[in-house]
Amino acid sequence: MSQLAAHPQSTQQQYTSLYTDLMRTVRELGLLRRRKGYYFTRIGLVLTTLAGVGAGVVLLGDSWYQLLLAGALAAVLTQVAFLSHDSAHRQIFHSPAWNDWTARFLAGPIAGMSATWWRHKHNRHHNAPNQVGKDPDVELDVIAFHPDAVAKRGRTGRWIAARQGWLFFPLLTLEGVGLHVSSLRHLLRRGATRLERVEAAVVVSRIGGYVAALYLLLPVGKASAFLGIQLAVFGIWLGASFAPNHKGMPLVPATMKLDFLRRQVLMSRNIRGGVLVDFAMGGLNYQIEHHLFPSMPRPTLKLVRPIVREYCARHDITYTEVGLFTSYRIVVDYLNNVGLRARDPFQCPLVELYRK
Repeated sequence: MSQLAAHPQSTQQQYTSLYTDLMRTVRELGLLRRRKGYYFTRIGLVLTTLAGVGAGVVLLGDSWYQLLLAGALAAVLTQVAFLSHDSAHRQIFHSPAWNDWTARFLAGPIAGMSATWWRHKHNRHHNAPNQVGKDPDVELDVIAFHPDAVAKRGRTGRWIAARQGWLFFPLLTLEGVGLHVSSLRHLLRRGATRLERVEAAVVVSRIGGYVAALYLLLPVGKASAFLGIQLAVFGIWLGASFAPNHKGMPLVPATMKLDFLRRQVLMSRNIRGGVLVDFAMGGLNYQIEHHLFPSMPRPTLKLVRPIVREYCARHDITYTEVGLFTSYRIVVDYLNNVGLRARDPFQCPLVELYRK
């Protein structure tokens, strides 16, 4: 009897081997190599456009047409946030330090957010997507993403939870403010590191300088409207890019262990739509591939997609991909009905899969 037959692989070893084999294929095809030309061009275009919008605000002066520029500024800052996200995942440079400082530069003085806070939060999400008690993106105070969160609420909270799907997108108008507040809360906490204190000074200066400049350039009413529209569009755009990727996908019980391949694929959803959706969502529409290869440059994700899809089909792993508006319908329906979902963990489809 052969050594392999005498000591067959455990299920966990087999699953680990699956991801190892996929990663080997991706490496051999050169799909993890850096795309510096793409990123240098994109960063240059985004910063140039940002400067153009800023100049437009100054030149236009006291006009309600400034509200159009507020929307344009929100769109540009969203692209800045996407680039900071990519750099935080170390997609741009081979050097971790160069990636980290690029992420800090784009997030802090440009977007007014903390790259350190974002990286800490986002890494926890990548390590345990949709896992109760571990993924911070399903443990929010305002929105309930699992039945236990609904059960802890009072009558009013449960009433809101039953309608939170319809409230979700209106609430995203506050997401821009929430990102700035969460950044500052993290940076100004007791025990912050020296680097975080420097980052706090940069973020406070950026936010304060931006608000002051608006109220110096424009009358109070127009400045307030400009600020409100910019923050609202920024929050909706970012939230509408992140929400379709995991909301409404299976939740993982807190104590359940999953292999890496299934953990990332089964809890993620891709969004179809072509070049326009690629641009609008900053490549996050290839969420499955991004979770499997978080350091893969954004433009390469669409190239690896058919490989991952075929690989999942060969190994009977569900690969979920829908259109953009279908994904939003799924998110709204799930959030409206989250309190009605089965609470018995043994009815979870993931548990059933692993019991088999």
